[in-house]
Amino acid sequence: MTAETWPSLVAMFFEQAASKGNAPFMWAKHDGKYRPTSWRQAADEVVEVARGLRRMGIKDGDRVVLVSENRPRWVVADLAIMAAGAITVPAYTTNTTADHKHIIENSGAKGAIVSTGKLADAFLPAAHDATEMDFTVTLEQPKLQQGLHVEVLGWDDLKRKGAGASYDPMAESAKFTRRDRCCIIYTSGTGGAPKGVVLSHGAILCNCVGARDTLIKLGLGDEVFLSFLPLSHAYEHAAGIYFPISIGAEIYFAEGVETLQTNLAEVRPTIMTAVPRLYETLHTRILRGVKKTGGTTEKLFHRAVDLGTKRYYDPRSLTLGERLQDKVLDMLVRRKVAGRFGGRLKAMVSGGAPLNPDIGLFFTALGLLILQGYGQTEAAPVIAVNQPENNKLDTVGTPLTGVEVRIADDGEILVRGELLMEGYWRNDEATAEALRGGWLHTGDVGIIDADGLLKITDRKKDIIVNSGGDNLSPQRVEGLLTLEPEIAQAMVYGDKRPHLVGLLVPDPEWMHDWARAHKRTNSLGVLAEDPDFTKALAAAIERVNKKVAGIEKVRRFMVAREDFTIENEQLTPTMKIRRHVIKKVYGDRLEALYSKK
Repeated sequence: MTAETWPSLVAMFFEQAASKGNAPFMWAKHDGKYRPTSWRQAADEVVEVARGLRRMGIKDGDRVVLVSENRPRWVVADLAIMAAGAITVPAYTTNTTADHKHIIENSGAKGAIVSTGKLADAFLPAAHDATEMDFTVTLEQPKLQQGLHVEVLGWDDLKRKGAGASYDPMAESAKFTRRDRCCIIYTSGTGGAPKGVVLSHGAILCNCVGARDTLIKLGLGDEVFLSFLPLSHAYEHAAGIYFPISIGAEIYFAEGVETLQTNLAEVRPTIMTAVPRLYETLHTRILRGVKKTGGTTEKLFHRAVDLGTKRYYDPRSLTLGERLQDKVLDMLVRRKVAGRFGGRLKAMVSGGAPLNPDIGLFFTALGLLILQGYGQTEAAPVIAVNQPENNKLDTVGTPLTGVEVRIADDGEILVRGELLMEGYWRNDEATAEALRGGWLHTGDVGIIDADGLLKITDRKKDIIVNSGGDNLSPQRVEGLLTLEPEIAQAMVYGDKRPHLVGLLVPDPEWMHDWARAHKRTNSLGVLAEDPDFTKALAAAIERVNKKVAGIEKVRRFMVAREDFTIENEQLTPTMKIRRHVIKKVYGDRLEALYSKK
């Protein structure tokens, strides 16, 4: 069978496992060395855990939360939850106890599988407060917990509970259909509280078909993936687990971003899926290393980039001498750069956020194929991707196989196909707004260019998508900032950037009191340059940063030169900030904060 015909993700996995047997499937570091889990071992454990979940009272359609770092047991747990007939609810490892409580209560989860340590410490208080949750399984032996109404047991305890159970996950999975629900992935709260996106088996399998039809042009064989994005992210969930399973590939788990360069050299992946932030980081590291080396090496490197750039725009523009020089630079420069990525990379795929075309051009000029895609969690998540034979870096390519895209009269991108979500969990109003007439209304604005490629030009919604692919609500962060006594108005900024920066208008009363106490002139223009004044505002930001997730923290800020008012057009008549107007006034200075030492 293939991704077009498999009835479910679980059936796909079991069929691939039966075919692959003792071949390595997943690799993780233990005692400083990568060690494998075979397909057969993974399948056996999926069966054991699924039976254990049924013994714990999990029934068809129940929800089970999954919170863990990237590791083989994350994949086994996800498959086992589905094999037990339940629906996985992946949650970010960065979630606070309040975040977990919202997800548990909104999803109505009956159980959870969670890593031990800090992740369990943040999760268990939320599980205790949730009336519907019956048990939590920790991936290692749990610490003794006092006063919890929810049962806590270890991974091995769960498997022992399932021993001898009559439930047959392999047989049951054959009954699943592509329309059955497989997971509920929560958004990052772009419109307030996070919404649960309900995805079917068929939605993710549709993504697998599209990814295969794109990458098969490069010659798919014994592929190796390196996974480092959070598996709770819709992008990594589909592209980092289920697409590799669909083609029988091996998955290695990176130790972390800080060790990524070492892991790349160790693993030597053939396909790499990442968000723009990673490519930005690698770009910076490469340039820093070249500059440190200096001399002839630095000159040759920049010449390779220059000629590669020229070749990308128009191969015919290279003179004979430049073409010969370019070939030599393949040996002297580009082969060494490829070696930093393991030496056998067929393609790098960028998704989850817009890729800066300059970053894409940099890698392309160095001989590394980078394909930008576009999608949303609501589309499981990939909608379109550039094709190897027609790779335009300022576009997101063509729709995946089986996906329809059209542009509405107001420029909004509309999407239709099996990849679409069923809707938002327990949120009929938001579902009706997003899904109209069978089309997903993405909230993004775009065009289809003369070559038939989709180009994103704007967003209808006030959403910040940072360079790591995380969606966040600026209104939420701004609301918390303005609750502080020092701050009257605030706007956060950070689209396509690695973190948030802020623009603040101090509270006039607080500013007056501070100026009097510190014997300063009570003038916003003067105080904005006073380091003691900005230090006082920084204390307010730090208080807010302790309340929010990592992606929502404001890392740097500047003070506005005047209030946001209706008169200066920085406020609407209904007192909402006009982002596009404020960005015109302060955009350059906000951008400068990212280069500030």
